[in-house]
Amino acid sequence: MNVYWLEQTEADLPSDNEWLGVDETVRLSAMRFPKRRDDWRLGRWVAKRALSLTMDLPTHPRILKKTMKRIEIRAAPSGAPEVFFDEQPAAVTISLSHRAGIAACAVAMSRVAVGCDLEMAEPRSAAFVADYFTLEEQALIAHAPAADQPRLVALLWSGKESALKALREGLRLDTRTVIVIPCSASLDLKGWSELRVRYTGERSAANRSATDRSTADRATGDRLAEDRYAGDRIFHGWWQHSDGMVRTIVAAPPPDPPIRLRIPVQFPDVASLCA
Repeated sequence: MNVYWLEQTEADLPSDNEWLGVDETVRLSAMRFPKRRDDWRLGRWVAKRALSLTMDLPTHPRILKKTMKRIEIRAAPSGAPEVFFDEQPAAVTISLSHRAGIAACAVAMSRVAVGCDLEMAEPRSAAFVADYFTLEEQALIAHAPAADQPRLVALLWSGKESALKALREGLRLDTRTVIVIPCSASLDLKGWSELRVRYTGERSAANRSATDRSTADRATGDRLAEDRYAGDRIFHGWWQHSDGMVRTIVAAPPPDPPIRLRIPVQFPDVASLCA
């Protein structure tokens, strides 16, 4: 399954709001806090840019904003983003994330489960790890070299966020019901490494019996695929680390490595140059 990926920064964002739909403009005006407004605008911008490319819509600079205005990102009752085109639901699934002035959008051209996330690889407290990670994940972190731990914590946390978005639940669920297993041995040519995630339903990892718990040394991608617990849900995905940022994307059915979208270079019309 193909999943497309696009990142944009605050520098890519126009100062006006002519590319927003009417309802989106109303929603933006109701936001009180500048950071919330900025993050929201950047997320909508990267989503519409990604959709205009994957839906093969006109993207010439003269008409880009009109094209993007026809795309509207609405929040489902769960809070998950849903795509509408010309006021009609579009058969496409997206996931959004933003961090440190960067926003990412993952797009699948069908109605499937997809989630993506961006995280900075930075130190986290021991209390954070104890509160939000399973015993398997805590052991994996403890056995990692100290220099690798910030990246590993960011990876595991990002994988959880991606899976919870794919479930259309977000952080309403206990993060310990999601077990993330990086498969670092599998690296594709574009720098993405394989990832496996198991959602254990309402069984919190903290409440499972000791006999049910696997150690980090035994927690491999092959074991994850065994689906040992009734009601478990398996997500497959990919992760990448560069420039201090960890990126994760998970989906069901299993996706191929993400396809990076590129903003095409647009040249001015010859007639305008000769005017």
